[in-house]
Amino acid sequence: MIRKTDVIIIGAGQAGLATSRCLTDLGIDHVVFERGEIAQRWRTERRKNLHLLTPNWMTRLPSWSYVGADPDGFMHKDDVVQLLSDYSDDFAAPVQCNTEVRSVSLSENGYRVITDTAFWMAKSVVIATGACDKPLVPEFARYIHPLIRQVTPDRLDDISEISHSGILVVGASATGIQLADELLRGGCDVTLAAGSHVRTPRRYRGRDIMYWLDQSGVLSELRDSQASLKSVLHHPSFQLVGSALNRDLDLGSISRRGAKIVGRVTSMSGRRVFVSNTLSASIDAADARQKRLLSRIDHYIESHGIDVPVEPVIAPIKIRSDESLINLAERGIKTIIWATGYKREYLWLNVPVKTAKGEIDQAGGVTSAPGLFTMGLPFMRRRNSTFIDGVGADAHEITKFIAAHLGLRSTRAA
Repeated sequence: MIRKTDVIIIGAGQAGLATSRCLTDLGIDHVVFERGEIAQRWRTERRKNLHLLTPNWMTRLPSWSYVGADPDGFMHKDDVVQLLSDYSDDFAAPVQCNTEVRSVSLSENGYRVITDTAFWMAKSVVIATGACDKPLVPEFARYIHPLIRQVTPDRLDDISEISHSGILVVGASATGIQLADELLRGGCDVTLAAGSHVRTPRRYRGRDIMYWLDQSGVLSELRDSQASLKSVLHHPSFQLVGSALNRDLDLGSISRRGAKIVGRVTSMSGRRVFVSNTLSASIDAADARQKRLLSRIDHYIESHGIDVPVEPVIAPIKIRSDESLINLAERGIKTIIWATGYKREYLWLNVPVKTAKGEIDQAGGVTSAPGLFTMGLPFMRRRNSTFIDGVGADAHEITKFIAAHLGLRSTRAA
């Protein structure tokens, strides 16, 4: 038996549910397929002590916003799961949990979607499987000695499962810097290999940095239409940690606590790890990015006449390393953690919209295949397209494209 609907959404995380809410508000018939439970990745692929980088007041979705007693706190990942479950219940989202999509292909009237339980036809499909699909581990990782343990953040539920021997963390964006911080607090000997990163203070001029990024429009900044897909998919995240202590977390702070900072990893062989001599350049570039960002915030404050304290100049980080080789045996390093970002796999997508790297070729969530859209990808339409707070604006706009594709009047899709 063939089942039919107007729109199929694949994925019931924040991006899929936000889109579902917008479609529901327009009365558009749709169904959401989720391979596990609602917010599956938040349930099973996040460390047990993970908190959002954004304050609770920024936890906003279409027709919903945080109203709890701790607006300046940082939501634990289990609370995110509950939030998304409650959000789904609030508008009776048509989610089919534990339903795996096996194939999406073109048909004469739209798309043929085969799941492990049924055969569906839909006029439009929204791929909302998220940005954090498969950990991105470089090919040369296979050349490391087999006795060196290699793990990725999605498989690292608790740092206590790692022995107190030496650990190499590869990657210095949000995840890598947080892991290095947690490991240091757990008494581990940490080496951090840093490439491109975005240094950001937790608080600036009396407010959480996210307040200024939100108010000044930095987070809602539209994607440059000339930017390559590769550049936006691998844009580094802010070096921040969600903590009631409101502390800064950057290469300088963890270096002062004993972490050894080296350059970007370029190759491996046996128990040898080769690193580039670009650490100084990466740190200087991060300091320059921070200076530009804070100058933009200062300009916003001054142009709007906001009375807030003047912040002391943030000192640049002074870490230099000409180290080109890490001998894991000499350092006592027995574990490598790959915090090098994510890639996405769409093995079930049989529509010619994929790049040579397997990513979906899209511009603002719109693909070349009529009626096929994406949601929740890095910098898809805006800088915050992957944030819980950012998927709402994208969902409203993608829904307009869907409505137009379905032939609904523009007044209805407004």
